[in-house]
Amino acid sequence: MNLRAVLYVLGQVCKAEAAFLLLPMICAICYQEYNVALIYFLVALLCLGLGLLLTWGRKSMGRFRAREGMAATGLAWILMSILGSLPFILAGEISNPIDAFFETVSGFTTTGSTIIPDLSTISHGSLFWRSFTHWIGGMGVLVFLLALLPSTSAKFMNLMIAESPGPDVSKLVPKVKDTAKTLYMMYIGLTLIQIVFLLLAGMPLFDTLCLTMGTAGTGGFAVRPNGFDDYTMLQQGIIAIFMMLFGINFSFYFLMLRRKWKQAFHMEEVLTYIGIILVVTFVIVLSVRDRFPDLWQAIHHVFFTVSSLITTTGYATVDFNLWTPLARTLLIIIMFIGACAGSTGGGIKVSRFNVMVKGIKKEFRNLLHPGLVEKVHMDGKPIAHETVRAINVFLAIYLIVFVSVLLVVTIDGKNLVTNFSAVAATINNIGPGLGDVGPMSTFAGFSNVAKLALSFAMLAGRLELLPIILLLVPAMWQGTHRITKRDLSERKEEWEHSHARKEEPDAPWAGEQQNSSDSTGTPPPVARHVRIPEEEDDPEVAARRRSRRIAG
Repeated sequence: MNLRAVLYVLGQVCKAEAAFLLLPMICAICYQEYNVALIYFLVALLCLGLGLLLTWGRKSMGRFRAREGMAATGLAWILMSILGSLPFILAGEISNPIDAFFETVSGFTTTGSTIIPDLSTISHGSLFWRSFTHWIGGMGVLVFLLALLPSTSAKFMNLMIAESPGPDVSKLVPKVKDTAKTLYMMYIGLTLIQIVFLLLAGMPLFDTLCLTMGTAGTGGFAVRPNGFDDYTMLQQGIIAIFMMLFGINFSFYFLMLRRKWKQAFHMEEVLTYIGIILVVTFVIVLSVRDRFPDLWQAIHHVFFTVSSLITTTGYATVDFNLWTPLARTLLIIIMFIGACAGSTGGGIKVSRFNVMVKGIKKEFRNLLHPGLVEKVHMDGKPIAHETVRAINVFLAIYLIVFVSVLLVVTIDGKNLVTNFSAVAATINNIGPGLGDVGPMSTFAGFSNVAKLALSFAMLAGRLELLPIILLLVPAMWQGTHRITKRDLSERKEEWEHSHARKEEPDAPWAGEQQNSSDSTGTPPPVARHVRIPEEEDDPEVAARRRSRRIAG
């Protein structure tokens, strides 16, 4: 484990959070909440100081493998949540540190489960911070760092893989940094469009900003004690449509921007996602039609609820906990299905269910025709066996984590519906559940142990399980590991560098290049034939170079 690289990433995350905390400080100043503004400023200074301490003197990171990517991602989200909970504690708005941690984890993971019974006791600065954590966590703070860091290279792809949702993460453009920028440009663009529509619909500016950030991150924190009762049907409809849009794979929007219309509108995952929304909405409308004054209101509230739960946003205009058993069962099912991979939504993801269903069909055909050789296809392309195996492993780990957290939560003695839906709502990053954790209730009734277990479920669900689970595996932190071909090639490269240094004593070795400099601060010259490991090349060029070394 390269702890130096992990600490460097954690330091950059602390610096980023210090900048994020300045926005709720400004909001508090605008509403003359000066004590709250001071608290956010002091916490921002603490984050900045910790970030500088962790990155001090770390100009080079060395090797950054999948192991370091998983560890840095899991620890970064835990550290962000701990630091982000400090303003709630210091301001006295949430006195219990575990409650504050639960609320902050719920914000960053875009879950929206809350322990606050009365929002009127929370300052505007903290309300803004709750919603802003949704927006940060929606696309991911590490993806944000990849877009801003000046020397982001291909080895940081492990960070994006560990943090981004979905069974397969690929680059939209050749460079990782450009991919992160493209994702955030589309993310910010959709956010600004929703802000404009809500302002034109007459929603107040503060509510517009907070609810838009919650919609974009598919979070779910409300900003008023009455929830959505104070908003018009037009404003609710705009939010419902944008919840659905933010649940679509961002590759769809990328293809649209590239004017690849046919390829975009033939994405199987997007078509399945929209089909599920339409079918479930139609069936639930038939089931709960008599509970609304007219058909239009039934369609409006059912579509809002379905769009909210399948995207794991968690906003609610009505108490769906009172609907028919058929309606509640369908809502539980779409909670597990979730949104598209590559979106800001949570859940298991539509693409995984697509692959799983196609895999079952393939097995049936193999039973009927034993000699048949067939692969699972998605969007006309064969899916690699490693991807199918990874999906099966994910589902197995998902079931184990779900049952484990459910066993811990049941210690509190609540009924099965409450416990089951609470775990489903947290591990799928939805927010409200059924029973005692319905849309008009909170999670304040759980014990501290249950809240920590549910916080673990939220983090595991947002990070696709592995980055959090692997933190508990001892082999993750051991210095020795199984030697692979890549390790052998890296050792051979180090051996070549050492011999190049001996042959040319005036030219420093690449391993010392980062730390050596003359008195004026100018780095010494480097031999042209010595390749610095930190300077990443194109992946294809690097692959050809490794193959030539192995062949030689």
